[in-house]
Amino acid sequence: MKQTPMEIFGEYQVGCNYKNSLGNRGLYEQSRINERFFIGDQWYGAKCGNERPLVRHNVIKRIGDYKMSQILSNAFNITYSADGIPSADYNEEEYKDISLLKDSSADEKEINYVMSAFGNYYNVASERVGLSTLHEKVLRRAFISGSAVLYTYWDSTVKTGFYVDDAKKTELKGDICCEVLDINDIVFADPYIEDVQKQPYIIISSRKDKESVLREARLNGADITTLRQIEEDAQDGKLTVLTKLYKEYKAGTGYIIKSVKVTENAIVRREFDTSLRLYPLALFSWERKNNCIYGESEITYLIPNQIAINRMITANVWSAMTTGMPIMVVNGDTVTDKISNDPGQIIKVFGSNEDVAGAVKYVSPPSFTKDFDNSINTLIENTLTQSGANEVALGDSKAENATALITMRDSALMPLQMIKNRFYVFCEDIARIWADFWLTHYGKRMLELKDSKGRRYIPFDAERYASLVVGAKVDVSSATVYNEREKAEMLVTLFEKGVINRAELIERLPKGLLSKSEDLLKENEKENE
Repeated sequence: MKQTPMEIFGEYQVGCNYKNSLGNRGLYEQSRINERFFIGDQWYGAKCGNERPLVRHNVIKRIGDYKMSQILSNAFNITYSADGIPSADYNEEEYKDISLLKDSSADEKEINYVMSAFGNYYNVASERVGLSTLHEKVLRRAFISGSAVLYTYWDSTVKTGFYVDDAKKTELKGDICCEVLDINDIVFADPYIEDVQKQPYIIISSRKDKESVLREARLNGADITTLRQIEEDAQDGKLTVLTKLYKEYKAGTGYIIKSVKVTENAIVRREFDTSLRLYPLALFSWERKNNCIYGESEITYLIPNQIAINRMITANVWSAMTTGMPIMVVNGDTVTDKISNDPGQIIKVFGSNEDVAGAVKYVSPPSFTKDFDNSINTLIENTLTQSGANEVALGDSKAENATALITMRDSALMPLQMIKNRFYVFCEDIARIWADFWLTHYGKRMLELKDSKGRRYIPFDAERYASLVVGAKVDVSSATVYNEREKAEMLVTLFEKGVINRAELIERLPKGLLSKSEDLLKENEKENE
């Protein structure tokens, strides 16, 4: 499917026009507004002047931070499996021997061992690419814009620490890298298809430095004419570069992912086969919209409440200021000196006692009723509650004991489970994409594994498993996350009931909660001798 840069830019513009049609303001403008409200720039464009304090009570950020932290609170593991391969007992030593035989095909035991190793290697790869930080970025961008994408790509410059030859002269380079993309920089071919892998094509937009684009074009064999076109497309030293990913059917293999990279009038990298079977993009949407791949942001519908809260609190603060420092009316005929609000100021008055009595007066402003204060608190509370961030979930409520508090908190967190489930599906998509890279790009190399035994390496030959269809599943830890106070209360309860002794209590208390705990343990041992 050969296309000119102009045709690809035309497809990109069609996708941008669709996103501009979403909602009342379009996806781009709404995302900018949501970003400002999230970070606290909530009086932007209000034209209220600088005469009075413009108060902000940022409930939007509190709701977002709470929900994002809860989504990331549970640890999980990835379990890999090969479709069509039943579970079988495997032996690590047998795998090491079998993997060295080039003329034998992988059996069920070997494949099951490789899938188990993939689950371990996923954790190693996650640490290398900083996946936990990337998860936070994805959630933040999805909360603001409705959706976000994690893009996985192959970086041929990454050092692995291994060598291709036994003489260790040629380094083995190349590994996966990840980048969080804003949904504003992604165009899907058919926005009515919600499944990323069913899209006919996907276009990624990026702003890049002219020199880096020229360097990449030279590496890909661009001629003088192409380089000149790239320079002509540059504005202020920057270019808009579009990377198009699309599917193409290959006999005997099925659909493969191909790619091309262009500027507005030049080809940076001609069409090439990525060798991948999946689009290397995992999409997470905060709220889904029916028959639309672009998600919806919760902030969009919280903004009216946020504006009302800010205005009411500002009016309340302004009322308190005018009550404490009311407007002063001065008779200019009897008071000739300048008047200020400085406490203890001596005012010279010329005239009779009547002139003195009428020289200065204060204008008493109308007082706010308690109902107004109650209305502010009620609006804040209702906004948090309707968003699923009530006082129980936020930890502001009180309970008689840790067990009761945990029960109340778990009940409050139930509505958040649907967003959590969407996040776990997003994580499974990432795991499958990574496995696709491992099977198509790794070749022969050693895989690093980490477990209770420490760090070890196993041989891996991607060609032996290239035909496998790999699935991934998230196994979420059901362990409850306790804070230090809850842990301490539970340990004290166990001690009082005789389940644990004093030494076990001291040893298990959170670090830093009890000073000189080692001395207490020694004293306890002496008492028991």
